[in-house]
Amino acid sequence: MSRPRRDAPRGVLQRRAPEGRIAHERFAPSPLLEPFVQHYWAVRWDLRGEPPVLAETLPHPCVHLVFERGRARVMGVQTARRFRRYLRGQDRVFGIKFRPAAFQPFLGAPLSRITDRGLSLRTVFGPEAHALRDAILGEPDARRCVVLAEDFLCKRLPPLPEETARLRDLVERLAADPTILRMEQVAALAGLEPRKLQRRFGAAVGVSPKWVLQRYRLHEAAERLARADVPDMASLALELGYFDQSHFIRDFKAVVGRPPARYVAEARASRAGRRGTGFSGA
Repeated sequence: MSRPRRDAPRGVLQRRAPEGRIAHERFAPSPLLEPFVQHYWAVRWDLRGEPPVLAETLPHPCVHLVFERGRARVMGVQTARRFRRYLRGQDRVFGIKFRPAAFQPFLGAPLSRITDRGLSLRTVFGPEAHALRDAILGEPDARRCVVLAEDFLCKRLPPLPEETARLRDLVERLAADPTILRMEQVAALAGLEPRKLQRRFGAAVGVSPKWVLQRYRLHEAAERLARADVPDMASLALELGYFDQSHFIRDFKAVVGRPPARYVAEARASRAGRRGTGFSGA
């Protein structure tokens, strides 16, 4: 039986949404798939009679399999500033979020080849992917979708090279440890000189270690700024490794799409009014 994930998703940007009209579920993988899959996710909405809702997330360095509207896609790591989608009418999406680097053995090629790209499921898994697509899109119960996905993936598990597992664990450590702020620290943890580290990240993760560092620090910033006890902006910038507040504000605005002060105001409005929503399996 699939277990719901209870930890809060990271990278979800605050937006107001009608109460009870959007549901976001996440489920943990089975032990056999745990080395590869971070979680399964499902978003269902019924906004009939309501205006569209903008869902925004800051993408993670992860590959997703996404099932929606008659198609199934493999989505490489998205380096765009943020993922944006308007939710309209009534619909649902089911997804599989892989752990960093952990999809590379399935692809059998450098993950950098699919960065900012989408492939059909068939391109990676062959013609049997059509049956999985049809089964998941025809199944309204998210837990049953997890069972279908697990059965499909467990029959196709590739070997997980030790080096890939080490890079997976290193990327996840960068997400969990906010004191790692410099490329030199990452190289030391990996035991690699910077150029080799860049090449290994490109092949296994699909993006550079510098991109991963910045993205996770901005995840941390968005989460901290959305709280009721908003931190001092200058202190937060220093904690995140910025030399000054202006550089932090510039990077936050470039990636999130609005300056920190406006983001704080939107988060306050969301808490005072209606709940925020997320998408894309954060």
